[in-house]
Amino acid sequence: MSIATGIAKKVVYKKQSALGTIAATSGAQYLRRTSSNLDLKKATYQSTELRDDMQRADMRHGVRSVDGTISGELSPGSYTDFFGSVLRQAWQSPATTGAIITVAAAVTTGASGTFTRSAGSYLTDGFKIGDVVRWTGWATTGVPNNAHNFLITSLTALIMTGVMLDGVAIGAKVAGDSVTCTVKGKKNFVPATGHLREYYTIEHAYSDITQSEVFTDCPITQANIKMPASGMNTVDFSIMGLNMVPGTAAYFTTPTAAAGTGVTASANGAIYAQGVSVGLITGLDFTINGNFSTPGGVVGSDVDPDIFQGAVDVTGNMTVYFQDAVFRNYFVNETEVSLVAVFTTANTPTADFVGFTMSRVKAGGASKDDGEKGIVVTMPFTALLNTAGGAGTANEMTTISIQDSTLV
Repeated sequence: MSIATGIAKKVVYKKQSALGTIAATSGAQYLRRTSSNLDLKKATYQSTELRDDMQRADMRHGVRSVDGTISGELSPGSYTDFFGSVLRQAWQSPATTGAIITVAAAVTTGASGTFTRSAGSYLTDGFKIGDVVRWTGWATTGVPNNAHNFLITSLTALIMTGVMLDGVAIGAKVAGDSVTCTVKGKKNFVPATGHLREYYTIEHAYSDITQSEVFTDCPITQANIKMPASGMNTVDFSIMGLNMVPGTAAYFTTPTAAAGTGVTASANGAIYAQGVSVGLITGLDFTINGNFSTPGGVVGSDVDPDIFQGAVDVTGNMTVYFQDAVFRNYFVNETEVSLVAVFTTANTPTADFVGFTMSRVKAGGASKDDGEKGIVVTMPFTALLNTAGGAGTANEMTTISIQDSTLV
């Protein structure tokens, strides 16, 4: 007799066309994971009848539901569907300058520098702080600027300031080359209107014991991203659903292979607070919570009719070495700051990456530990809607935005 093993279990998913419509068997995709504990749950009710024998005579099952978490290591291209559902918007096409000849490149220090144009506007073109872009078309001394991941840390209509993520110095060059700047991949963020409601069919296929569990009408309710000081970055997706259908064979036929991109780690990337590189952070985690809820049952059915969206909350924690008053005073003075975190799969010019931008963050504390070591400040924070952002400005009008380099 075989016993199911985790290594032989396959997690497969496909987006549904609508609530109540299980996804078709073809066109699904395998999902990378470190664990998945989705399961069918049932409410139970116990009789409260008063009996002479002083015992309970009955217990019944009630409303069915699905609940659990799919966890994985944060890798570009692996969880774009789930992130899009958490943010409630389709992934957006990238901003680009088109070919222009009015840009000069200059070095400020190290891998940092500026791209200054004398005509047009980066803001009108749609670029934002936190975007990772790539330039093409530079010649002679400007050649090092081509095909490198460049993180925008400050932006005006005419001046793009930032840093090459692989640490290579910018190639200084006067204007005249026909160059193009494009946001790499695609971006997504919580929109102001037109929020999507998306549901998935997710299968646990136990190939070693030929059993299947198909979870239906599952929204992705929350994403929790964790970036430790050392190690792989991880993500946990909380999932709710309405029902589960068991089977003795895999439901999804010939799923597409999971993304084969590398995994991001805290050692490769950059974190910027208020436009300044931070090398003192010992840990960063944050949660995008959709605040979903269920009706808790309806008369005449053991399955709820829907799972309801709430407002999107973004909260997190940052731990940082206590070097000076800067971070502590963000809390003391209730100062709103921007937070940009970009992590790559390698330290190469065109490495795949995932980036997160929160342009209006407020700290809710600054508690310090103690001991025979460097003192660490723990700072819980909340990201807020940037009401001053939007078209023609340097920031999105949103709480959080995500960029994935693998999307085309």
